[in-house]
Amino acid sequence: MAALLSACSRLTVFPLEGLTVAYTTQSSDSRNLGDIAIVGVTDPDTATGDHLLRLAASMYNNPPTSQTQSRWILTQCTRARAVKAPAHRDLPDAKWTADLNREFHLDGLFANHAILRTGRLTIE
Repeated sequence: MAALLSACSRLTVFPLEGLTVAYTTQSSDSRNLGDIAIVGVTDPDTATGDHLLRLAASMYNNPPTSQTQSRWILTQCTRARAVKAPAHRDLPDAKWTADLNREFHLDGLFANHAILRTGRLTIE
């Protein structure tokens, strides 16, 4: 799964263990539920979405499943959006482009998301 996606939407940008991560949502249909999470690493030329997945995997003693990694990533994103710490930025109308290379279908809704898409995200 590889997709180049551009949009203008609310972005939450936050530091995560040496990475800078941006989180936004999309909807899979006209109900606009935001059931798809878009999570991208914004560090140019130094990190990719794979770095985010390896970070999620490193949080567990036993090898995690893709479901466990996805839930950990979504937990960090929703925490960052809710906490609004000084290092976090909430950009209400950010223009961005994402090069998404991974898609995870969760086995049930988690943090109101059914799908997690990861990759690299550039804020314009």
